[in-house]
Amino acid sequence: MAAQRRNLMQHQSWTDDLPLCQMCGVGTAPNCVYGPDGKGTQSHPNEDGHLRFRGEDGCFLYGVFNGYDGNRVAIFASQRLTAELLLGQLKSSHTDSDVRKILTQAFDVVEKSYFETIDDALAEKAHLSNYVLPHNENVSFHQLSPQNQKVQERLKELEQEVSGGATAVVALILNNKLYIANVGTNRALLCKSTSDGQNQVLQIGRPHSTDNEDELQRLAALGVDSTRVRQAAQIAGQSSTRRLGDYPVKFNYNEIDVLSAAKTTPVIAEPEIHGSQSLDGVTGFLLLMSEGLMNALESAHGPEQANQEIVAMVAAELAQQSSLEAVAQSVVERVKRIHHDVFASGRQRATLCSRHEDMTLLIRTLNYPLADAALTPTQGGRIYPVSVPYSNSQSTSKTSVTLSLVMPSQSTLTNGTNTASTLEEGTPTPGQSPTATLQSTNTQTQSSSSSSGDGSLFRQRGSQAAQPDETGRVPPYVDFSQFYRLWGSDHSDGHSTQGGLGPQ
Repeated sequence: MAAQRRNLMQHQSWTDDLPLCQMCGVGTAPNCVYGPDGKGTQSHPNEDGHLRFRGEDGCFLYGVFNGYDGNRVAIFASQRLTAELLLGQLKSSHTDSDVRKILTQAFDVVEKSYFETIDDALAEKAHLSNYVLPHNENVSFHQLSPQNQKVQERLKELEQEVSGGATAVVALILNNKLYIANVGTNRALLCKSTSDGQNQVLQIGRPHSTDNEDELQRLAALGVDSTRVRQAAQIAGQSSTRRLGDYPVKFNYNEIDVLSAAKTTPVIAEPEIHGSQSLDGVTGFLLLMSEGLMNALESAHGPEQANQEIVAMVAAELAQQSSLEAVAQSVVERVKRIHHDVFASGRQRATLCSRHEDMTLLIRTLNYPLADAALTPTQGGRIYPVSVPYSNSQSTSKTSVTLSLVMPSQSTLTNGTNTASTLEEGTPTPGQSPTATLQSTNTQTQSSSSSSGDGSLFRQRGSQAAQPDETGRVPPYVDFSQFYRLWGSDHSDGHSTQGGLGPQ
């Protein structure tokens, strides 16, 4: 019976017939531990999961799950949550209150259903525990009888089977309204292009972690010493105060020192739900990210500009790629390189970058244009001569992230140094100023970033495609004359250089 139930859990899928959403892309990377030579090795199988389905009545469901101590909970939750939401439960006639109630109930069903799948393993574990000899530090495993060794080995397998959990961030779009349900430490960002050419970045909710004041107050109300929780920074090896699964923490919390005073279960799976937020007239993109992705970037560059930095990367790749899968994977690979380069540098933040966990990034565009792979710059397509240069400075106070894109058929997107500005929503109009700024807000703080560069080094092409000369080349669209002039003035010390610098 136990084997049958485990087999059902591994192979049953409630979502085989649901269509995937084609308006999103997912990028992933496995965990990595760096050795002294800078080479990385994977320490365990990838434990993240995700979902991206299109339902009926204009309903879309997306999610990123950060598993730990195995991928069982992440896989189960991604499948069962979809079944609880997209098999007729949600209707276009539902109010915001109805949707929030259905989301909350879905998470509760997922949690209870998962624990049902490990009932047999728990029963077997309890049965075998009756045959375990009292612990004796002077007796090693190899000194036990063959029968007791088998019991110990089986108990270890069962412990692994009933352990493990996952955090989740889920996005639901219904009636063109966005709802975010969060359990744990993943992150959701909404980037909206406004009518004045800015990119407004909104972090939706805060992680349920041991430094979240609201969560510490919730735990304190249950009798937990919140000061000890903050100082410990972890609960049973994880920073999350809400999570799916994790049977040992949910049912044996009184045996965990920092939670032992709790009146009832302190670590819960109840989602915090944000929304609805109307997407009518919105141009931009939604990002769902696993904790591993954001932790890697924040370890390398600090947390101050992490949201703006990841949005800048996505915007740059959207400008160059014609596939959302390629966009998401390129951003994940870029974060991996940043993290590795900081470790290899040996500088201030290198000690924070000796390893990273699994990374997952889901991008859902909202009327946001992708690069047209069918058009080349000489055929009147959009031109993107530069990507995003990121500083490898090891300072904990990160400066700006600059993004300059030349888009003759649309506009230039630029984001960089910090300035103050307001949050105004709107839809960009054709022919507006070729400048955009990134603004970042969440429920706790407001900040913004912009750039003063005007892109004057890039010669704008008209709609007429440039014609190649007799050698097959087209005229350059990057003007280096100012660089040559400044370089010449800085080096005019009376010594001639061989041939000079610049075009000959």
